Amino acid sequence: MDSIVQWTLDFFLPLGNLGLFLVSFAESSFFPIPPEALLLPLSLAKPSNALLYGTVVTLASVFGGVAGYYLGIKGGRPLLLKITSAQKVAQVERLFRKYDAWAIGIAALTPIPYKVFTITSGIFAINLRKFVIASIIGRGARFLTEGLLIYLYGPQIVNFLKHNFEWITIAIALLVILFFVLTNHTWNNHRPNR
Repeated sequence: MDSIVQWTLDFFLPLGNLGLFLVSFAESSFFPIPPEALLLPLSLAKPSNALLYGTVVTLASVFGGVAGYYLGIKGGRPLLLKITSAQKVAQVERLFRKYDAWAIGIAALTPIPYKVFTITSGIFAINLRKFVIASIIGRGARFLTEGLLIYLYGPQIVNFLKHNFEWITIAIALLVILFFVLTNHTWNNHRPNR
């Protein structure tokens, strides 16, 4: 895995925003290296651009997620089992059966590979509009938060992120869930009766 990370850095880092976009797009549908491999070094090299980089990663990740969604429609479960374990597929399937599109927003923040959720969304024919909205919220919460922290605190925040990444993603996931619940509650209470 270290050799793939190094190759990713050597090949894509010199491309700047384009490299960041390509890796982020690919990671959402098939590539094993997370966007942070490029997001962090680029942001640290130029903290004033960290929010821009976070935005690039978010958009590319959502577009890549839509590509993964269509891979799921076309390739289905056999494709998914080629890129991840049956155990992770079963875990994601349980989440989809319980939470539907809500699982996507939460998955966008967690250490479970996002590509598993994007492809599974296609397999289960999750509503594409819901999928895109949940992806924007979840991926934006993750990558824009990272960009904002580097913009505000610079290099010293990186050690904090490395050592507390799981706790940070759990906290952000809880905030996203709270946002979804409040939005859904507000929408249902203010929708006109027909």
